Amino acid sequence: MFGIIRPCRHRLSEAMRTEWMAHLCGLCLALRGDHGQFARAATNYDGLVISVLVEAQSPADEGANSWRRTAGPCPLRGMRTASVAKGEGARLAASVSLVLASAKMRDHVADGDGVLARRPVAAAARRVAAKWDRAGARTGADLGFDTAVLVDAVERQAGIEALAGAGTSLLTVTEPTETATAAAFGYTAVLAGRPGNKAPLEEAGRLFGRLAHLLDAVEDLAEDAESGAWNPIAATGTGLAEVRRLCDDAVHGVRLALREVDFASKSRSRLAHVLLAHELERAVDRAFGTASCGHTGHSGHDGHSGHTGVVGLATAGGRQDGSPQGAFGPPPVMPPDQMPPGRTPPGAPPEPPRRGRQRGLIAGCAVWATLFCTCQVCCRDPYFDPWDGTRREGWCHKCDCDNCDCSGCGDCCNCCDCCESCDCCDCGCDCGC
Repeated sequence: MFGIIRPCRHRLSEAMRTEWMAHLCGLCLALRGDHGQFARAATNYDGLVISVLVEAQSPADEGANSWRRTAGPCPLRGMRTASVAKGEGARLAASVSLVLASAKMRDHVADGDGVLARRPVAAAARRVAAKWDRAGARTGADLGFDTAVLVDAVERQAGIEALAGAGTSLLTVTEPTETATAAAFGYTAVLAGRPGNKAPLEEAGRLFGRLAHLLDAVEDLAEDAESGAWNPIAATGTGLAEVRRLCDDAVHGVRLALREVDFASKSRSRLAHVLLAHELERAVDRAFGTASCGHTGHSGHDGHSGHTGVVGLATAGGRQDGSPQGAFGPPPVMPPDQMPPGRTPPGAPPEPPRRGRQRGLIAGCAVWATLFCTCQVCCRDPYFDPWDGTRREGWCHKCDCDNCDCSGCGDCCNCCDCCESCDCCDCGCDCGC
């Protein structure tokens, strides 16, 4: 799984989590249905935004059955059935995901990352990338979407990077990605029958692509410097303060563009608003090491603004004095009974192991294999360590808001001046926006 939008389950209401998973599973199953099991490897968190946008713009009078179907048991859902997204939105998301995943694969091959540095593996990866390009083009053609603009952007990227050097604008390097995502976002308006939304969605997509490219570069900066791989920030000599400014401006631009989009209804646009107006800001904070819980730090909670602009990037908590300060103010202390499984409040002693007999190596391995094969390690929250009984958090439930205090409304409402009301949180709290 890759992508910059990774919403924490503690920040989404139950209804929002269900809807988000419906689009994620719908994307995965659309990839399998059109292109086979292996294509499911292209499932990513950002691709589902395409499916979300199509559904949010589609006529509100269409029944729920036209957008959902019941999928069979899946190991990643603990062998449970689920209602998943279907239709043209999921297929468009699958087409875009395949083409962009092939671009990401080519990028790793060009950089010689990991096993892809070996010629036989790199050759196989190039064949898979070419196959995904063709597969994405077929699905796109069925929907009337020409993926050539995506492929052209991918092919131009290498040439632009080869010419980039000290003093080159970062926006020159991110242009192909911006062009590709703008085309994908814009076509959701055509597919949903709202051509008037195409221009603002293209603008939102362009800035989304800029963010995706820049945040990927920020997260890979240290690793690329160590391995000698090409990185746009290092190659152009751009300071991190300037990169952060570009990211913050892009987040603000996405919010402004969304204001111009005519969605089918406010209720249908909630998830799109949460992902693109709120989670993008969190993605920036996470990449720059300034992430914190959005439930505190906004005006109306502790008097501080939730937007910090350029901050100290090299400190552990986001402040230059080394104190534990996040992008949204000091991290709150969560009551012990509300802490996520396996975590304890700051300064508290670690949770003791669950009482019971400690298993030996062989017995523990056998129990662990059972947990893994029944997907409890992935999907159960919490499960218990097979050796010492410690409460563990399922892999699919891990999140990035360790200090999230949701005691007020059950969810973290990250409200800001882009909202007209707090109902995007779907939790009934009043965040004063």
